[in-house]
Amino acid sequence: MRPSARAVLSPRFLLWGRSKSSTRWNHGAATQQGRNSHGRNSSQWALAGLVTGFGGYALVSRLQSTQSDDANRVKYADNHAMIKGIKIIEETLGDHSVSWDKEEIQIHGYSELSTSNCQARPMAIVRPKTTEEVSFIARTCSAYKIPMIPFAGGSSVEGHFVAPYSGLSVDFSQMNKIISIHPDDMDVVVQPGVNWVDLNNTLKSSGLFLPLDPSPTALIGGMVATNCSGTNAVRYGTMKDWVVNLTVVLADGTVIKTRHRPRKTSAGYNLTSLFTGSEGTLGMITEITLKLATIPENQSVAVATFPSIRDAAATASKIMRTGIQMAALEMMDETQMKVINKNGGAGGRFWEEKPTLLFKFSGTLRAINEDVERVRAITSQNGGGNFELAKNEEEMHSLWAARKESLWAMLAQRPEGTQIWSTDVAVPLSRMAEIIDLSKKESSQLGLFSSVLGHVGDGNFHQAVMYNPDDPSQKQSVRDCVLAMVHRAVEMEGTVSGEHGIGLGKKECLLEELGPDTVGVMRTLKRSLDPHSLLNPGKIFD
Repeated sequence: MRPSARAVLSPRFLLWGRSKSSTRWNHGAATQQGRNSHGRNSSQWALAGLVTGFGGYALVSRLQSTQSDDANRVKYADNHAMIKGIKIIEETLGDHSVSWDKEEIQIHGYSELSTSNCQARPMAIVRPKTTEEVSFIARTCSAYKIPMIPFAGGSSVEGHFVAPYSGLSVDFSQMNKIISIHPDDMDVVVQPGVNWVDLNNTLKSSGLFLPLDPSPTALIGGMVATNCSGTNAVRYGTMKDWVVNLTVVLADGTVIKTRHRPRKTSAGYNLTSLFTGSEGTLGMITEITLKLATIPENQSVAVATFPSIRDAAATASKIMRTGIQMAALEMMDETQMKVINKNGGAGGRFWEEKPTLLFKFSGTLRAINEDVERVRAITSQNGGGNFELAKNEEEMHSLWAARKESLWAMLAQRPEGTQIWSTDVAVPLSRMAEIIDLSKKESSQLGLFSSVLGHVGDGNFHQAVMYNPDDPSQKQSVRDCVLAMVHRAVEMEGTVSGEHGIGLGKKECLLEELGPDTVGVMRTLKRSLDPHSLLNPGKIFD
């Protein structure tokens, strides 16, 4: 670890855990309260006090020292000006384009899947249908200095769509058209509101598919903005590997297209990659061209249990180092398997309550059979038992159901009044077993529900803890556990986020991983494209 790394995160944190008032709709009231009650503008108010939950890694001392500079650099519209600007958008796009409904605003400003929430809420929600409408929204918001917060499927766990400065939630769910399919070129052009499961169902007859595999509720725009991945990443990579070009609306309403449609190019800067993973902070994505893969000729799934989580993780590393082309390699600890059984099982069955690896194979039948036997042998040599291979497609879906239903099973078992903290890190494969074992042991000592699962084929794992946000001792102990895992990942030359992104929740963690100079380059890019910090402000860095 760099000598200064711990100093970034250790002292004087804001209280973590959702406050009781964070579930109430605010209609931008926090912004106004910040001006009237404390003499601060909305930027200072939100930074000083609204960021709550485990996502609130921001330091009080750091915020206080930068508030005056931030206030001079970024000033947002007050409530009156926001309403005036949004009314212009509503009048131009039509009465049904903007919603002021309290329940809808609550959904667009708070997520029970995330600990990175805040008390402020968007002023309203707009649902554009075309790039031209998004451009008009951006021009109007730029003129009135109204923050714009892109919203896709709402499945983010790092607070990507919350609104710490109020503003306008730009919901892309109505931009849900598949614009064109080019089977001979193996690509497709879509709007950001297309659901990836629906897309693959449409593509099935062509023999092609988009191989990313995040939450089934995820929309393509959010998947690009967060550079998502999922269970298939070990074979197919992450979202950045499948994006050919993007149409993007900048903060001032300018519309750009990052490149043309060939699969390779050396023409200028790679703007496609710049916006992929930028979490809506540099531009709003309105059209995406995606590469497609051929649907595998055959697939199969197997599972195996292990005496310890370290044995399971070590086995996964050994399998990857042999060069076997796994389609997916997932791990679930014994707690996950217990939760699934308590929830009635998965795939029509109950499971052994032991650390479990789930393997997915694809290719020709001969190649699959060879890979299965190699994996079976490595598993047996490393203490694995009860190796079970699906005999048909029905059994394949049955075995894989345990992994796909894990999050929903945890939420179904969550005690009333508790909150789930879930985040991820990734490390080089050689350190994976060590960090998973240590993180599991530390979280098990909390006396709370804690569980480890992950995409162990590429060194990425998730940890979930349920805690009472109104209990200071629980918040403190879980906070310490979180920081220990993050510090350890950085020490191992890993990353503080393998696939969830930074959002509101991991800004100081990003600073620890990359250092102020690298983050400073990101800030420079942000200021160049969005000088008034109107696009998803408060995310990635303050």
